[in-house]
Amino acid sequence: MIKSKSEKYSLKGKRVFVAGHTGMVGSALIRLLQDIDCEILTVSSKKLDLKKNYDVDKWFHENKPDTVFLAAAKVGGILANNSYPANFLYENLAIQNAVIENSFKHKVKKLMFLGSSCIYPKNAQQPIKENSLLTGELEPTNEAYAIAKIAGIKLCQFYRTQYGVDYISVMPTNLYGPRDNFHPQNSHVVAALIYKFYEAVKLNKKEVVLWGTGKPLREFMHVDDLAQGLIFLMENYSDNQHINIGTGKEISIKEFANIIKNISGWEGTIKFDSNYPDGMYRKVMDISKINKLGWYSKITLKNGLINSYNWFSENYENIKKK
Repeated sequence: MIKSKSEKYSLKGKRVFVAGHTGMVGSALIRLLQDIDCEILTVSSKKLDLKKNYDVDKWFHENKPDTVFLAAAKVGGILANNSYPANFLYENLAIQNAVIENSFKHKVKKLMFLGSSCIYPKNAQQPIKENSLLTGELEPTNEAYAIAKIAGIKLCQFYRTQYGVDYISVMPTNLYGPRDNFHPQNSHVVAALIYKFYEAVKLNKKEVVLWGTGKPLREFMHVDDLAQGLIFLMENYSDNQHINIGTGKEISIKEFANIIKNISGWEGTIKFDSNYPDGMYRKVMDISKINKLGWYSKITLKNGLINSYNWFSENYENIKKK
């Protein structure tokens, strides 16, 4: 039977598997879980390919996790999603199918599936409520990734409905922070901008060209804020419907770029190339549901970006080698 919505799920004493522990979200979770009396389970992608169901089955049998944070995924920005849609759909479906199925097979007590705000229709009413899912067409620039994530949400719902297991899904807003993918072409907007402005300073560039018009409005959340929220939800949320998590605050890409420019100390000129797509014009999450549970974002955008920029600058040489 599924536990009641009011019953707290304690992570203390649990064997907690963080799938995707080297990524931005997974590593943030690891940092916080270290302060909880639980046993953290991780495995590198070199030792376990999460796309291979047989291997995942064997790993679950040997390690017997009680709790699973499914943060592993193939991720990227607009260019990467447009260039490799088959990879984004196939690989993400394969990862989540293997982990969710084997969580059920090996009697995991609770699983959290991490989705993305891109699951929502491109013309969804703003701020976007959870019940907007599947009410309209998706944004074409990340359709493949969104379809995979929607499938993951539904898989968790159907396992929950059919078998009574405690599987929940969480939809984060746009994220940034340490260990993001900082590839200059294939990364999300925050990492791409940090990379561009850092190199503009380093190479003494007079101009930085950014994709799109700079007009779209976006919501950005530091990954440490997210990790706090995920642990809160793992312990306090149990429901069939997925739940949004974010800051509830929005800013234009142009304003956002100027904040990072100021943090970097670069004094050149920003130009926008409208030949590249903007994606959705506005995307901000309705977070009233998680707020009612008692959780609120704490890290301000400026402080979060200073933290991220400093982490990137300290790790630039290693990132450049990848």
